[in-house]
Amino acid sequence: MNTTKTQERHIICTVRSMPAQREAVKRLLLELVEPARQEAGCLYYDIYQNSDEPECFFIVDGWASDAAIAEHAEHPNVTRVVAQLLPLVEVPLQVITNFRLTDR
Repeated sequence: MNTTKTQERHIICTVRSMPAQREAVKRLLLELVEPARQEAGCLYYDIYQNSDEPECFFIVDGWASDAAIAEHAEHPNVTRVVAQLLPLVEVPLQVITNFRLTDR
C-alpha cells in the first residue's frame, strides 16, 4: 500500500465506562484490536486505559486514508462491538478524527 503522510488520518476515541461495567468495556474494546490491525489501511490500533481514572479508555488508531476509516467504521466486528458497548458507557463515545502529521 502506497500512501503519503498527508493522506494518513489518526483518531482518538474516548470511552468512559460505567464503573460497574469497566471490565466488560475493557474486554469489548480489546476485541476490536486484532481484527482492526488486519484491515487494509490500518497503520496502528491500540487501546489505553487511564491509570488515574480506570473507567476511561482511549482507542488510538491510524489509517492510510479517509477511505480506510470509512471501511473500518462499517466492518462487522466494529458494528457488533459498538452495539454491545453503548449500553455500558456513561457518556456517548467521543471521537476526534482527522489528525495529520505536521512538520512544525
